[in-house]
Amino acid sequence: MVNDNPVTVHVAPWVLTGRGAIRHGAVAVSDGRIVAVGAQREVLSPTPAGTEVIEWPGTLTPGLINAHTHLQYTDMADLGQASHASFETWSELFEAEYARPHDWRRSAERGLDAVIRSGTTAVCDVVTHVEALDVLRSGGLHGIAYWEVMAWYHGDWVDRGRQETIDVLRGADGATVGLSPHAPYSLDTEVLRDLAVLAREHGIRSHVHLAESAWEHDYVASGSGPLADQWRRWGYAEFSLLRENGTTQRPVSYAESLGALGPETHIAHGIYVDADDRAALRRTGTAVALCPRSNAVLGLDEAPVAAYLREGNVIAVGTDSLSSSPSLDVLADVAALYAIARRQGYAEPDLHQRLFEAVTVGGAIAMGLSDQIGVLEPGKLADIAVLDIDMPTAADTVAAVTESGEGRAVATIIAGEVRHARDEVTSSSRSS
Repeated sequence: MVNDNPVTVHVAPWVLTGRGAIRHGAVAVSDGRIVAVGAQREVLSPTPAGTEVIEWPGTLTPGLINAHTHLQYTDMADLGQASHASFETWSELFEAEYARPHDWRRSAERGLDAVIRSGTTAVCDVVTHVEALDVLRSGGLHGIAYWEVMAWYHGDWVDRGRQETIDVLRGADGATVGLSPHAPYSLDTEVLRDLAVLAREHGIRSHVHLAESAWEHDYVASGSGPLADQWRRWGYAEFSLLRENGTTQRPVSYAESLGALGPETHIAHGIYVDADDRAALRRTGTAVALCPRSNAVLGLDEAPVAAYLREGNVIAVGTDSLSSSPSLDVLADVAALYAIARRQGYAEPDLHQRLFEAVTVGGAIAMGLSDQIGVLEPGKLADIAVLDIDMPTAADTVAAVTESGEGRAVATIIAGEVRHARDEVTSSSRSS
């Protein structure tokens, strides 16, 4: 290993690079990036003077990636600790709580701290208040802050909404931002279409809630059902879909027809999709962030995880927010996806590896960041999760990471900086 700058070498019983597993592995870091990955005897021979070697227990993995959450809703956690009869029932409670005064920035900062403590190094954060838009940047977490747009009539959008949105994007003060058209049911048709245009004009990525409610299909196809009735009560009866009694399309095909899908976009949830919908997502290059624990809290069905895997869709993993999920530890959602896939009959031996990839490189692909994060290899950002897992074989180790659930993070390293470490670990594992 040759490097002119100070180097820190992280060693552990296992390193899961995303390309393979290394027993007694090492990851060398300099200036926030990875400069070498391999067996300890190779990376540490020779060891230049001044190199810091940090010995960790367990397993080093690429930093975990939470591909769908809303950090600013962290202080609404009481909603996520309950069970709700339906998405629409939860929505009513959410709207009532959302309308109360909140310190949205402080709430988002608490969420950021929680995800870092769980081994997460990059996040897709959906934001509705400007004061929370730069929390990822100021907190040193990688990812994209997606400005969420919802509840706009086309006329109001043309008059002021579009310019207001452009002003928010321009005022992002160095934050890496994207656009989040909330959902097909929460925006007038031409607004959803124009948001796709706006994202392309500004060269930014987009992120959409899609096929989440059990009644979303009825709303889009015929302007009917409890979700449609709810939005009529909320004052949006003149949305094109509701005024014209739907489009006869399914939500995915409707979104595709408006240009709202594509390789610069990923969707959240994707529960109520059929084979044609999944094919459309593959055809357009649209990844899916699956959020199984949030779906369960809201009384929704399980996403077709096994079908996504069999058919080759790009999947990522998200927690959603604490307003609809028990925690922000994305490994708990990986474990839930494992259980769902097995229940749905996915028996292939690659399940552990596929889900490990979903919570690492899958999230990077979803946000267009796979050139920077998602695997441990030279040149990538030194984003590393340290997990308290040490099994006899590589296969057992990947299986344990996938099935173990939350609370396994020993440390979180972001751009080479140890941002979180358990006290009992750091006091005994560092050497020079």
